[in-house]
Amino acid sequence: MTTGLIGRVMEALKRRSAGRTRLANIAHLLTGNFLGSLLGLVAFALSARALGVANYGQLALIIAFTRVVERVVSFQSWQPIIKYAAGLDASSDRDALRILMKFGLLIDVGAAVCAWVIAMGAALLVAPFFGWSAEVVQLLVLYSSVLLFQISGVPVAVQRMAGNFRLLAYGQLLNAVLRVLLCLLGVLLKADLAYFTAVWAGTQILGSLTLLTLTMRALHRQGVRKILRAPLTGITSRFPGIWNFAWSSNISLTLRVSAQELDTLLVGFLADPASAGLYQIAKRIGRVGQQVGPQVQNVLYPDVARFWAQGSIGKFKRAVFQAEAMLFGFGILCILVVAAFVRPLLMWTAGPAFLGAANLVIVQMVAVAFVLSGSAARSALLAMGKQREVLRIVVVATAAFHITALLLIPRIGAMGGNIAHIVLGILWTAGLALSLKQALKTTHSDRLTRPVDSLDQADLSPSKAI
Repeated sequence: MTTGLIGRVMEALKRRSAGRTRLANIAHLLTGNFLGSLLGLVAFALSARALGVANYGQLALIIAFTRVVERVVSFQSWQPIIKYAAGLDASSDRDALRILMKFGLLIDVGAAVCAWVIAMGAALLVAPFFGWSAEVVQLLVLYSSVLLFQISGVPVAVQRMAGNFRLLAYGQLLNAVLRVLLCLLGVLLKADLAYFTAVWAGTQILGSLTLLTLTMRALHRQGVRKILRAPLTGITSRFPGIWNFAWSSNISLTLRVSAQELDTLLVGFLADPASAGLYQIAKRIGRVGQQVGPQVQNVLYPDVARFWAQGSIGKFKRAVFQAEAMLFGFGILCILVVAAFVRPLLMWTAGPAFLGAANLVIVQMVAVAFVLSGSAARSALLAMGKQREVLRIVVVATAAFHITALLLIPRIGAMGGNIAHIVLGILWTAGLALSLKQALKTTHSDRLTRPVDSLDQADLSPSKAI
């Protein structure tokens, strides 16, 4: 009896310790990304003050166009890497890790080149629809060069598996500070649109190269070397379903991006650049809160993937529930804070010309709260191999978004885009919650694999993992 009691106490302490570690990692990511988003908002506010509503709207459209292309073509290779690395031991399966890293790196490089080529051609095609001058098209071509350096899948996967959440959280802050300083210099010099486009492009390229360099050094220190020499022959037999997972994740992301990034272009096309500028400001403020969702997934996904591979359903459910409760509370808090302080915030940052974005920000934050509530369920379903269910939910929610946006934006302007996001968020959260409930209901413990030593917490600690 005493032995059993001690065992239960030790197990409870381990669960509490794992929960504290997960919350600490989430806290680091939230702090770093909050500061990064805040600095990004300052940079956007300085750009808006210097350029005015119309020219800032052009800058917002240039950035939004490039982000749409990058996110549509991006394969998010970190997802299959983490999923299939969850069953590997970092010390004895280095060859398999080299294969996974090469697979992800080739996908990242190929996607970056394809995105750049597509952006070059698409810039010339869409220019007449948005009324862009030859100068704006040239700036768009210049800014699109950032796509060649968006090799982020492998770096993100490596840093997450290694537990380097502090690096992911705080590593980009110096780059964000540099961007703010350069934007402030532009305000003092009364710089034009070309200057601010170059600032945003240059700092983004610098950030991507910095993360890639740190990742290659981390791999080298852990003995995962000569990645490009790793053979890819037989990768589908060694990692069954890896291509299906990669394609499903990419299609799902593409559909989500059409709502998250294409919306600014829709407002600019169906309304005008000034409305697009106001809408972009509202989205930037909303993104400060929305960053919480991806960061929770960054920490949660490796954990739930490991729990599911082990068959630790209790730990799996507990981790998902804790994340969902935290995200729900945070979403409510964001709505209350924004409703109270959005008008003075806009006055102090972007200026009185952008006060028209106040109501847009409040409605956008309601949409953000709904989307946040589904972040944990999405990670859980992906860890369970239910990417097709996630894809179906994304298809339905995105279709509803576009129908709502196309109907409302011509009638009520930018607010139509915000309302469309609320519709998307409701369908997204409800669909994920129902799918996760059904997936867990059909899971039987006797079908699950027993835990193996190579998948315990120590194997994924920074000292032993990648």
